[in-house]
Amino acid sequence: MKLSLNKSNPAAVSLLIVEAAKSSNELNVQIEWCQTNELTLDKHNGISFTAPRSIARYLARCVPGMYGESVLQRTEVDHWLDFSERLNCSTDFDAALTYLNQVLAPVTFLVGHSVTLADFAVWSALRASGQWSSMFAENTAPVHARRYFDFLSNQDEFLAVNQKLPAVKAIAKKEATNRKEEGKFIELPGAEKGNVVVRFPPEASGYLHIGHAKAALLNQYYQQTFEGKLVMRFDDTNPAKEDERFEEVILKDVDMLGVKPDIFSFTSDHFEKILQYCDKLIKDGNAYVDDTDGETMKAEREQRKESKNRSNDVEKNLSMWSEMQNATYFGQMCAVRAKIDMKSDNGCMRDPTIFRFKAESHPKTGTKYRVYPTYDFACPIVDSVEGVTHALRTTEYTDRDDQYNWFIDALGIRRPYIWAYSRLNLQNTVLSKRKLTWFVNEGLVDGWDDARFPTVRGVMRRGMTIEGLKQFIIAQGSSRSVNMMEWDKIWAYNKKVIDPIVPRYTALLKGQTVLITVKGVKTESRMVDAHPKNTNVGQKEVWYSSDVLIDGADALLLKEGEIVTFINWGNIQITKINKQNGEATSVEAETRLDNKDYKKTTKLTWLARFDDAPFIPTICTHFDHIITKAVLTKDDDFKNYVNRDSRLDLHMIGDPCLKNLKKGDIVQLQRRGYFICDQSYQPPSRYTGKVTPCILFNVPDGHKKDMPTSGSKHKEDTPKQTPTSKGKKQDKSTQKQVLPPDGSVSADELNDKITRQGDIVRDLKSKKADKDAIGIAVKVLLDLKVQYKSTTGKDWKSGCHDTIDREVTKLISLKSEFKTLTGKDWKPGTLTEASESGAKKLHQGGSAVKMADEGQGQGDKAELKSLIDAQGEKVRQLKANKSPKDQVDVAVQELLSLKKKYKDLTGEDLSAASARKGVKKEKKSDDKKENKPPAKAEEKSASKEGEREVKKQTRLGLEVAKEDNLSEWYSQVITKAEMIEYYDVSGCYILRPWSYSIWESIKAYFDTEIKKMGVENCYFPMFVSAAALEKEKNHIADFAPEVAWVTRSGKSELKEPIAIRPTSETVMYPTYSKWVQSYRDLPIKLNQWCNVVRWEFKHPQPFLRTREFLWQEGHTAFATKSEAEKEVYIILEHYADIYEKLLAIPVVRGRKTEKERFPGGDFTTTVEAYISASGRAIQGATSHHLGQNFSKMFEIVFEDPETQEKQFVFQNSWGITTRTIGVMAMVHGDNVGLVLPPRVACVQVIIVPCGLTASLAQDVRKALMARCEELCKELEAAGIKVKGDYRDNYSPGWKFNHWELKGVPIRIELGPRDMKQGQFVAVRRDTNEKLTLDLSSASHHVTELLEKIHHYLFDKAKKDLDDHLTVSHDWKAFVSSLDQKKIIQAPFCGEEDCEDKIKKDSAKDVVVEEGAPSMGAKGLCIPFKQPAEIKPGMNCIHPHCGKQAKYYTLFGRSY
Repeated sequence: MKLSLNKSNPAAVSLLIVEAAKSSNELNVQIEWCQTNELTLDKHNGISFTAPRSIARYLARCVPGMYGESVLQRTEVDHWLDFSERLNCSTDFDAALTYLNQVLAPVTFLVGHSVTLADFAVWSALRASGQWSSMFAENTAPVHARRYFDFLSNQDEFLAVNQKLPAVKAIAKKEATNRKEEGKFIELPGAEKGNVVVRFPPEASGYLHIGHAKAALLNQYYQQTFEGKLVMRFDDTNPAKEDERFEEVILKDVDMLGVKPDIFSFTSDHFEKILQYCDKLIKDGNAYVDDTDGETMKAEREQRKESKNRSNDVEKNLSMWSEMQNATYFGQMCAVRAKIDMKSDNGCMRDPTIFRFKAESHPKTGTKYRVYPTYDFACPIVDSVEGVTHALRTTEYTDRDDQYNWFIDALGIRRPYIWAYSRLNLQNTVLSKRKLTWFVNEGLVDGWDDARFPTVRGVMRRGMTIEGLKQFIIAQGSSRSVNMMEWDKIWAYNKKVIDPIVPRYTALLKGQTVLITVKGVKTESRMVDAHPKNTNVGQKEVWYSSDVLIDGADALLLKEGEIVTFINWGNIQITKINKQNGEATSVEAETRLDNKDYKKTTKLTWLARFDDAPFIPTICTHFDHIITKAVLTKDDDFKNYVNRDSRLDLHMIGDPCLKNLKKGDIVQLQRRGYFICDQSYQPPSRYTGKVTPCILFNVPDGHKKDMPTSGSKHKEDTPKQTPTSKGKKQDKSTQKQVLPPDGSVSADELNDKITRQGDIVRDLKSKKADKDAIGIAVKVLLDLKVQYKSTTGKDWKSGCHDTIDREVTKLISLKSEFKTLTGKDWKPGTLTEASESGAKKLHQGGSAVKMADEGQGQGDKAELKSLIDAQGEKVRQLKANKSPKDQVDVAVQELLSLKKKYKDLTGEDLSAASARKGVKKEKKSDDKKENKPPAKAEEKSASKEGEREVKKQTRLGLEVAKEDNLSEWYSQVITKAEMIEYYDVSGCYILRPWSYSIWESIKAYFDTEIKKMGVENCYFPMFVSAAALEKEKNHIADFAPEVAWVTRSGKSELKEPIAIRPTSETVMYPTYSKWVQSYRDLPIKLNQWCNVVRWEFKHPQPFLRTREFLWQEGHTAFATKSEAEKEVYIILEHYADIYEKLLAIPVVRGRKTEKERFPGGDFTTTVEAYISASGRAIQGATSHHLGQNFSKMFEIVFEDPETQEKQFVFQNSWGITTRTIGVMAMVHGDNVGLVLPPRVACVQVIIVPCGLTASLAQDVRKALMARCEELCKELEAAGIKVKGDYRDNYSPGWKFNHWELKGVPIRIELGPRDMKQGQFVAVRRDTNEKLTLDLSSASHHVTELLEKIHHYLFDKAKKDLDDHLTVSHDWKAFVSSLDQKKIIQAPFCGEEDCEDKIKKDSAKDVVVEEGAPSMGAKGLCIPFKQPAEIKPGMNCIHPHCGKQAKYYTLFGRSY
């Protein structure tokens, strides 16, 4: 064995084991000192371990007794190994040391009666701790821990190892309170040490954000200051929002913050007591039960109008309260309200709701309670009951304080003291859980831990440290001052924490580097400090060679003869710069390492080419704010300001040292900023051969401007202010003059480069180039503009470089001449009669004088007015075209500026009549944009003109048309129709009951059919060993990049990774080989309904392309080939029936081409569906004949009864997935929403009572409801899936839209008049046709109508398929048909390489669906029903193939 040890941070535990084993010769280990910790096993095919704990465990197991003598002792050793990690954590060190001291009181060794791996681990952790070193040196360490450490340190093996380990710097213990760093913490009124109880009450409806972190840490501050108690209470008063998953997350976040509650509780623990207090309020006349609907109640509270139920007596209130608790139909419509003061100026005091009905099951109490308290009512009660002395609340709750105290006084319970502090307000984000949930559900972020999110997990993923967050919160204190903070401040605190301790590395922009050849350099590597000011960070290896790469932006600034400083190397002189088209292509240089003058040199980062240390592929990710507007007002809809382009990935070549980074490591890339590793580098996969790059997220450092991404700010770029002889700064005129640095690139050269680079950017965008390439080109362009400004002192503008100086000189000359003629300085509009003749010729000079005030021509009233008119028209045009808001804002500002200049010139405002022609159109557009109600006058005007009144937008329906944006339409349909819910793991989705019921219908049909064939259901494990997958490389080849692997169990690395099944052949067939011995054991016909995971990296789409999906997979084995092949086609026909008979979707049956055939199978059959909206086909289901390929691999053999010889079985596999649901939505859905085929709809008919007006008599209302329920039962008895919508808090129109969006096939409308006439109205979802039918034979009519709807949907989809299914024999016609969104049957030779060429050569730069890749024609299948006979001499469709065609093949774009 060979043990490699890191010089700066060696694996001390492993070194101790080797040293201890020397005397017994138990280990033969060769030790090598280098830059990594690694154990290589020579006898085991070069297997190696790199994790220090894994190395230590392996070595300890090789030495008898080192890992303990029994199972119990080995378990104890594992405990102490895990415990040693706590000693490495500065925040947990004190608690861990106290525990260790207690354990050591009666013993000498931690496990047993001799030294073990446990002692080595704990001693090493103590020895590496700066806090322990300080305590040990100051003699303040706990007595037993000190004795233990001292004893071990004097043993031979410890003495030997101690000399080889690097010294540890003692860390002085910080004072308890650093007043300089703390904000203003106001003392709590009435607080006494030991008697303070505070509480932190989060709601488990999302992750904790940093606003919650402030609340938690603030409460903990007072808990610790007053030596009191902290109650952590989950507010679970609303079962509709509660999620136990979020409870677990919040608990972990709180623990991560170091907050240690003394008491943990739920509001639901006190539900019984809260119910009793509600009874008391009702009996005391302080509360009443109200059946007023929500909208009316809200309006009455705003109008300060008392409810009709406010004067009810106690008996009636108690009766209604009883109905609420029993969840009767009437009780569900009621709410309990506190009777406080409806005339109060404080809206919170106007009889607030304190109890309401909730139908959802509660996570803790289930359905025990049907009524739940509001937070405002429960909070004061539980605070009082749990002994809270001081309730800390943000100032936004101030209006509710009177309400809080009223409840306390009315109930006669102890009153806690309310203490308010300002909430944490941050710019360019949202802290509302509702809004954050929207971002997650819309897929705009990766999840709740997205690095752009203000959640605790999010900011930590982006590089925030717990210590940095704590320092920021402490600095805020408990002040009540409300302000809107920028993110810079919080990141500045974080920088103070990370800057002294993070190592420095280098990375360069990929594709933007320039080679420097340095003469006379020896190829070698050296160890240098990883941090220039902190040697404790350790060292890193730097590689040197004659071939060195630098950033292209740095190369632009180099000049021949210049001395530059290469960081971590020394001074280098540039001897020659080779250029092409004005840009440096390569550079030659010589070392000047004896020159130690680094003060005035340009500092450059670099990487040397070194065969033994290849560059690490790296992606540096920069994030922008998720909200574009700094501060959102209460009238702003945050969705209008969502930044949908807030992530930029830059591909880099990285320092070889980056290969050692682990997830969560923070580093500084020199001259680029701080970064946190989000994904560690992995060498090429043995399955795919692809490298996993190191992904680094940029960590902000508090600077308002981004760190440069290429090149750096050189010293001469920023001109310094030279003090005068009196020590003052130069006057303004001197300061404004910025001189270019000596020898730098001239302004003319920079102007040319900017122009060329701008052309490159535009060209890339016009060609729809890769986003990374465009991003890199834009960065280079911005760098050039920065250099231009530093050289000229002016921002670069297109076309202005050559004329600015000339025009400014001309302007100054004209102004001087004007003053000579008139005796006055020239100002806009100051021409006098006396000077008119002399100045006229100046005014005729045109543009020069007009430039005097920013080139707008203010000297001429008429011309200025025309400019205003033109600018006004531009603003209207931008609004009419719905241009981006930032463009509109710029145009409006320019218009306002022109109007101001008009007023300065004329002394009067420009009249609205002349300046705002067409104002109505502009106003209407503007109102629509801002979502504000139109003015009353305009409403009347619009009404007179017959225009439709603008209605309030609920955003419940679809907001985009299917034909305009299919991707967004699909996303809205499946979410608003309640089919899926987004999940916080990208590519995985929650199937809601509305969609899962469709899968259940498919499952019920198919399960019945296959059981008729003798197929049985079973279940095999979802985990697959690597060996099993590796056994069939061809089979796994297509799945390998998508296989998900389990690599850890808890905190321990698995001995070998375990795959999660991408398919189950390799799981099931080893078992088949055990079960099959004789022909009597055949056939085997098994099927399992399960989930599979394929870690899809493409554009994910719910149902269509997901990382986890549900399916059935059948696996059968037969004695003969004919039996197996017969089953393949029977199963395929069942799949076709699912699509055609259940989902009303026509399919094309066929056999897959050789290229698309299932790996490891003899042939694959398929049903292909077509989605006309995208012009793409989609594979519906497949049935594979595997032949004997797998049986030979897994030795599935039987003894032939006739020949007595061993024969391999013939096998099939077949499957269909939840993709079917997405295909159904795509094919049948329209611009109203989902359209469900009747045979899979979980609700085929929805009954909506109509005509329920306020004037309707109560007995008629009851009779109507009873008739609706009777009709519902009648339809149910006929086998129709029906539901009645009797909710009275929604109008019939709202219900119509709701159920249309969800796709229910038939809506029945029944009103009082219909009931009298013995009829009902049936509305078809597929055609929106209204039918008036006889109520007495409703079940017959509805059954018949459902069948008509199914056939109509099928016929419509079949016509769509036929219209887009064409035959082509000509290549041009083939490509043309493809671009017309058709699928084409064309003659094909069947060769795989030819199929690749067809796909490649037919690809056009056409994105057939937003977010999805463009593609060429893929071989979909060889249809069983051929369009014509292939005749001799008929060639393959590809123009360069020339081979005889074998059959017509269906080609098209595909999902």
